[in-house]
Amino acid sequence: MINWFIFDGKNSRDYGIYISGSGTFNAPEMDITTVEIPGRNGDLTISNNRFRNITVEYPAFIRKQFRHNAAAAKLWLLSKTGYCILTDTYHPEFFRKARFTGPMDFDARFLNYSAEFTVSFNCMPQRWLVSGSYPMTLTAPYSLTNQYCPALPLITVYGNGAGALTIGGNIIQISEIDEYVTLDSDTQNAYKGTANKNSTISLASFPVLQPGKTGISWSGGITTVEITPRWWTV
Repeated sequence: MINWFIFDGKNSRDYGIYISGSGTFNAPEMDITTVEIPGRNGDLTISNNRFRNITVEYPAFIRKQFRHNAAAAKLWLLSKTGYCILTDTYHPEFFRKARFTGPMDFDARFLNYSAEFTVSFNCMPQRWLVSGSYPMTLTAPYSLTNQYCPALPLITVYGNGAGALTIGGNIIQISEIDEYVTLDSDTQNAYKGTANKNSTISLASFPVLQPGKTGISWSGGITTVEITPRWWTV
């Protein structure tokens, strides 16, 4: 099978680019601070509770029309300045958030008809599950099972008036629900559309879906809860 990748919604096949997936199976590095203490053997280690970015490399080739395809591919890949969604046919159930900064060094073949090169992306350490990017609508208490790493969900609470949302051992008091309010555990914000709603919520911390089962329930004026779990692994 010939494989390819999709970056920012565009398929590498449209540029005549096909890949090998040998560089897609690596894991990120843990961010650890080591401390050397005079008179004490060994290093002390302090976890910074995060993973570092990872470089994902695709050995790639352009099979034909090298000049045309290479020129178009450079414009495509080098026109993006931030993180974009990256998927490939080796791991279709996952996606990454990646950025491409170059370089693009081509090893052209006979009469510049084809070429080999390496496409390197600087990626956030997470491999997000595609299945975890879809919202789940709950109309009754429910228990979610996380088989991966601690996840920071996106939650939209529907209803009117005041209510309380319980996720695991975390209780979020909402003083005013005007149709809906969204809670983003990643950015740690509450909002409705473009309106900031942080003043309407009271909580010890934003919910985290820990590995294992997490119960979800609510009371008061809440009628429905929509949760996008954002499952991820390394």
